[in-house]
Amino acid sequence: MFRALVVEKDDAGATRATIQDLPDDRLPPGDVTVAVEYSTLNYKDGLCLGSGGGLVRQWPHVAGIDFAGTVETSEDPRYRPGDRVVLTGWRVGEVHWGGYATRARVKADWLVPLPEGLTTRNTMAVGTAGFTAMLAVMALEEHGLTPSSGDVLVTGAAGGVGSVATAILARLGYSVAAVTGRPETEAYLRDLGATRIVPRSDLADAPKRPLESETWAGAVDSVGGPMLARVLAQMKMDASVAAVGLAGGADLHTTVIPFIIRGVNLLGINSVFQPFARRRMAWERIVTDLPMAKLEGMIHEATLSDLPDLGRAILKGGVQGRVVVDVNA
Repeated sequence: MFRALVVEKDDAGATRATIQDLPDDRLPPGDVTVAVEYSTLNYKDGLCLGSGGGLVRQWPHVAGIDFAGTVETSEDPRYRPGDRVVLTGWRVGEVHWGGYATRARVKADWLVPLPEGLTTRNTMAVGTAGFTAMLAVMALEEHGLTPSSGDVLVTGAAGGVGSVATAILARLGYSVAAVTGRPETEAYLRDLGATRIVPRSDLADAPKRPLESETWAGAVDSVGGPMLARVLAQMKMDASVAAVGLAGGADLHTTVIPFIIRGVNLLGINSVFQPFARRRMAWERIVTDLPMAKLEGMIHEATLSDLPDLGRAILKGGVQGRVVVDVNA
C-alpha cells in the first residue's frame, strides 16, 4: 500500500483532492519504483490540483511534477535499490502519476542520480523551478553573458524560478535587478543577492516604441506577455532573454526590431524534455552555484494535506520562494 493525494473529477467537472491509501497495483507502468521522500509545488502543480488546466488527461490523478527519494525496485541496470534519485519533467504529475504520494513508478530514463552535496529535501527545495533557473543561466552564459556585461533582470523574482535565478546569478558575481510587485518581498530579494529592486509597474505595460534605452545585459523572464515585450525593447546590443514562463500571459505583442537592430536573442527554456546529459550537468552546477544557505531561506514546509490550499494560492501569485512537501508527514 502507499498513500497519495488523489484528485478526482465528478460528472459536473468539479474536482476534489483527498488523501487515500492505495494498493501498489494502482501505480502506473514503469521500470523503477521509488520510495518518495519529498516533493514540491510549482505553478503546474496548482493547475493539476484543481481543474487540470488542460494538462491532466485521465482522472483520478496524482499530481506532483517533481519528486526525490530512494529506489525500492528497478528492472533497469542503471539503478539499484537504495540509490537516491530525483525526477523533474517528462509530464510526470500531468499525464503520468506524480510525486504527491509515498511511492512512484516511472521510466528509468526520466530519473537522474542525486549529485553528491544534495539531500532529497534540498533537491526538492530546488525542484523544477530551480532546475529551470539553472538552465536559464546556462543558456545566457552560452550566449555570451558574463558578470562584466551589466545588470541582469529577473522578472517574477519572488517566485520559485525567480528566487533561485536571483541567488545563482548573485553567487556567480552578476548584478541582479529583481522585479516584484510586492513591496514586502524587497528585503527577501536583497537577501538573495539582488542589488536593485524594480517595481513591477515600471515594466507592466507593453513598450510604446519598438526600442527603448539599452538597460539590461541579460534577463530571466517568468512572466511573458506585455512585460516580456517591454523587456525585449530594453535589452542591450546582442543581449539575451531566457523565457521560462507565462504567468502574465502567453501572447507576445512585439516587433522584430529588437532582434534585427540590436541582435537580441529570445531563448526558450524547455525544462520538461531535457536530455540526460544536460540534466546531469544542470544538477551538478546547482551544487556549486546555488548557495545552500540562501536556498534554506526560501523554504516553506508543507504536507500532503496542505497542498489543495497551496495550489490555489500559487495560481494567484501568493506563494513566495520554494515549498518543500514531506509526503510522509
